[in-house]
Order: sequence, then C-alpha cells, then structure tokens
Amino acid sequence: MSEKKIILEDIKPLDLYGINDSKLELIKKRFPNVKIVARGDLLKLSGDEAELNQVEMVINILTAYFNRFGNLTENAITQILSGSSKTNDSNEKTNVNDVLVFGNSGLIVKARTENQRKIVEAIEKNDMVFAIGPAGTGKTYTAVALAVRALKNKEIKKIILTRPAVEAGENLGFLPGDLKEKLDPYMQPLYDALNDMIAPEKLSYYIENRVIQIAPLAFMRGRTLDNAFVILDEAQNATENQLKMFLTRMGASAKFLITGDITQVDLPKNQPSGLIHAIKLLQNIEGIKFIQLDGSDVIRHALVKKIIETYDSK
Repeated sequence: MSEKKIILEDIKPLDLYGINDSKLELIKKRFPNVKIVARGDLLKLSGDEAELNQVEMVINILTAYFNRFGNLTENAITQILSGSSKTNDSNEKTNVNDVLVFGNSGLIVKARTENQRKIVEAIEKNDMVFAIGPAGTGKTYTAVALAVRALKNKEIKKIILTRPAVEAGENLGFLPGDLKEKLDPYMQPLYDALNDMIAPEKLSYYIENRVIQIAPLAFMRGRTLDNAFVILDEAQNATENQLKMFLTRMGASAKFLITGDITQVDLPKNQPSGLIHAIKLLQNIEGIKFIQLDGSDVIRHALVKKIIETYDSK
C-alpha cells in the first residue's frame, strides 16, 4: 500500500470539497479502494500507487477546471470522473488520460488531434521521435508539453530546447543588443509554450538553475545530453552536418523530439536541409519514429488551414 499527500494551492478546500464534503464524496465513490482523508488544504491518500496517481490527476483537472471557469459544480465533477467533460466555451471533450500538463490560469494542455496523440504514444515507446508537418499543427507545443510532463514526473533531470538560428529573410547581425538579445527572438516560441505551462517564479528558477536550457543549435556541439528531454525545433533549418551533430549528442536516459516543416526551409538554396536528408536516411532504425502531421491538425485560426491547403495545391 502506498501513500500520497496533496496540498491544495490553487483552489480553496470548500470549492473542491463542497458543502458537507458533497463534492469530495463523489471522488471517494469513484475510487472506493483509495482512502481519502481531507484536513483543510491537505489531502492524504492511501491505496494502490496507480490509483493514487489517478486521484491526483483528477484533483489537478478539477482545480484547472475551477480556475478556468470560476465554478465547479457536482455535475461537472461527475462528467470529469466519468472520463470526459465539456467546457463552457467549447464542444471539445477533455479525457482524463489525454491531459499532458496542467498549465497556468487553469489551462489544460493535451493532445488535441489524432496525429498529436500519435506523437505522445511514439515518445512513450521510442527514445527519438520526429514530428513533421506544416505551421500551426501543434508540433512545438506538444513537444514542450511532453518535456514538462517528463520533468514534473521526475523521469528526466533537465529539459533542453534548441533551434537553428537561421534568418528567414532577415539579417541577424543588424538586430540590436548582445548575443543573447539577438538570439532570444528565435527562441521566443519555446518561451511562449513554457510560459503557458509553468508558473513564472518556477520557470525563472528552472532557467536560472539550468534545469531548463534554451540555446541555439550550434551550442550543442561537444555536449553529451543525458537524463534529459531534448527538443530540436525548426529542424528543417539544420544542415546535414548540424543534424548529425545534434542526433549524436544523445546520452543515457534521454528522449529526443525533433520537429520541423520541410515546406519552410530557410537555408541558402545550395544548402540541403538536414531534416529532409534524415527522413530518407533514418526511417528504418528501430527506436526512431516519424510522425507526419497535416492540415487536419491545424489548431490555429481557421484561415491557417485554408492557407496551407492553398499553398499545397500549387
């Protein structure tokens, strides 16, 4: 028998437990084999470890739901406990098992499309995954969520996020500031995703203590990346030599997730993309999985999907 303690930080006990513990009783009925004792903002759980983790997941979902919508009814709890719930502003269902990370301000981060779910399944079964597809398909966001989940679950000790610092028709040298200030704009999509998923103070702590490292691809040379979840974003802008260098940085107990869009290569015309080369070269290696995303995975503005379809039809 295992034990677990949960401290309620983002929801008041009354909002979660209900009057006379009416809401808490619903949770207890759903998990009859788990002993749940509430003492103010502390929940003490005892039972099978797998079920304790499920209870903790449910508590996190209920807390995120409350923070997002400002209320938590018994009906909403019943829907969530049954496996899915419909949010107030969407017909989209949230399945407990789909949740990757509970982000800031009640944000629930999950795989939203079939191919995004394939990325999740692939990284659980393989140490290296390539997620390839057009803009707006959630490649980077899903990758960062998986990395944050692995860190929170203590499966790895650090997250390393990297991108090639390749200019899309602009000149890096003319940007003001020192090297970090010049490079930060290239890394901003990674910061944006992290800001959604980790509280600001915690994120600052992780970055200051190098638990989370964000750096250009060139800075990976000579390193051995072990006990880490490593993401190479915009991999289509890595040269063949750069990508080979990156892939061979893999150390023990590491997960590598490489994302890219082969339709948006910003390398000079005489410089072939390392990602396109890797797709052809590494397809049949056991332990490496390629996931292809397409227009059906676009979760940005509806116009993005139409733009992609129009360009693809040319």
